[in-house]
Amino acid sequence: MKTQSLLSAVAGAVLLSACAAPAPAPAPASAAPPEPVFQCNADGARFAVGQPLSPQLEAAARVRAGAGTVRALKPGEAVTMELNGGRLNLDVDARGRVTDVRCG
Repeated sequence: MKTQSLLSAVAGAVLLSACAAPAPAPAPASAAPPEPVFQCNADGARFAVGQPLSPQLEAAARVRAGAGTVRALKPGEAVTMELNGGRLNLDVDARGRVTDVRCG
């Protein structure tokens, strides 16, 4: 009789453990924050026309145009032709002065 009670107790414990809630799933890995989307507006950088090109001028023109990147285009320099709506282009003359600003 004692063995039967022990077996009943073990069987009951096994049945109860089968009803226990499953372990929670691990939290998903946090996704990287989305990249900011820049939309260049060349009007904001018009102040740069006529000024000598410098890293400070490039940075100020990029910020005021709302661009993500900036590139200086010098006379005769080969450039890629892909369109990038978040890039500010600064056209520079042979003396190193900005002659035009445009996006793309």
